[in-house]
Amino acid sequence: MKADYSDTNPALGALYAPHIETLAYRHDHALSRAGASHAVIYSGNPKVAFLDDYHLPFKPNPHFVSWAPLTSLPFSYIVYTPGKKPVLIYYQPHDYWHVVPGTPAGYWTAHFDIRIVHSIDEVAAHLPARDKCILIGEIDDKALAFDIDRINPTTAINILHYARGIKTAYEIEVMRLASYRGACGHRAAEAAFRAGASEFDIHRAYCKAVSLTEPELPYNNIVALNRHGAILHYTHLDREAPDESRSFLIDAGAQVHGYASDITRTYSFNDERFQALIDRMDAMQLAIVDRVRAGIDYRELHVENHRMLAEILVEAELATGGPDTLLETGVTAAFFPHGLGHLLGIQVHDVGGFMDSESGTTIDPPSGHPYLRLTRVLEEDMVLTIEPGLYVIDMLLEELRGTPAENHVNWNTVDWLRPFGGIRIEDNVRVMADGSQNLTREAFAAT
Repeated sequence: MKADYSDTNPALGALYAPHIETLAYRHDHALSRAGASHAVIYSGNPKVAFLDDYHLPFKPNPHFVSWAPLTSLPFSYIVYTPGKKPVLIYYQPHDYWHVVPGTPAGYWTAHFDIRIVHSIDEVAAHLPARDKCILIGEIDDKALAFDIDRINPTTAINILHYARGIKTAYEIEVMRLASYRGACGHRAAEAAFRAGASEFDIHRAYCKAVSLTEPELPYNNIVALNRHGAILHYTHLDREAPDESRSFLIDAGAQVHGYASDITRTYSFNDERFQALIDRMDAMQLAIVDRVRAGIDYRELHVENHRMLAEILVEAELATGGPDTLLETGVTAAFFPHGLGHLLGIQVHDVGGFMDSESGTTIDPPSGHPYLRLTRVLEEDMVLTIEPGLYVIDMLLEELRGTPAENHVNWNTVDWLRPFGGIRIEDNVRVMADGSQNLTREAFAAT
């Protein structure tokens, strides 16, 4: 039977009840340790632009979204009390200037005691005794705390963030759908690139294919032609197509019910030598994915990726020397300065990646690799990215001049690669007890 990749997949309703049970268990534990009786979770509110009267795009509190798939519901609250049905204080203002949230509907509604309010002042009547509460969320106006003094207490937050590293079956299913939506966008973007479009028009093609506006994307798309592929967070989007398209690097995701995908692909326009390097990087990326399983220290995967990259640098005649030498002299770090990946979920760089335990103690990245965002031992049902890269970043390569590393770099080959910018391949991967599930590759296979 063909997999259902629609946002209304009936599996979501069946998986939601155990998801809520898991959240309740985690919050019971957090409340007990924090010495509180109720958790009040605030959805957040739009920010007003400086010296202006319009609101910036609304970004909801991820703690709120983990309970309910409501990404466009500001000034609302969830009240969780152990042993009781969660209360959703649903803010539906009387307003003719903006679109007002409609009547709550969907698979999630049966799991809440929904109380619609039409003004902020009405919220207070639905809150329990304030001295028994903790409040989770960003409060930039004290009035929105309703006299709850304990806001984001460290003990409770650490417990919830550490636990969020493990995804429920519901979350994994939603992220599978987000991967499919993202893969559809990548297909459209590649077609636009091969048709000679500008970065801006490629970006437009992507947004149309995923049916998301820019504020609805989980992060700003990286749509980079030619040398722009060496700028790790390139979001400029040239309006004019280059005179010659050589390469295309796209790092773009999608979201479904508040959960993100984060996918990167690199393409050659018609250069066989650059395509061969992409193919080698793709094979290396898949080899790293094959090593993902519960019990693996992600730091070790990151370092192992540098060793594998060293072999590619030598094969491509970009460098000379053994893997240990190229690591120790900083050559691999100059070509690949970022981390191998990160946790993924409601937030693209999901919380808890450095946490050693729910106490809040952290695990440092390996020496010489400060940008690694995930340092935990992998556990079953984590979802993470695997995204090795290889770039010509002149600022970093120039730092090798005058050091022992200089003689290990083939500068003539670097000059050849520079006009192509760089290569990154990124998949979203679910950790399993004895292996992994590649959500991204499955999604591309289904498009």
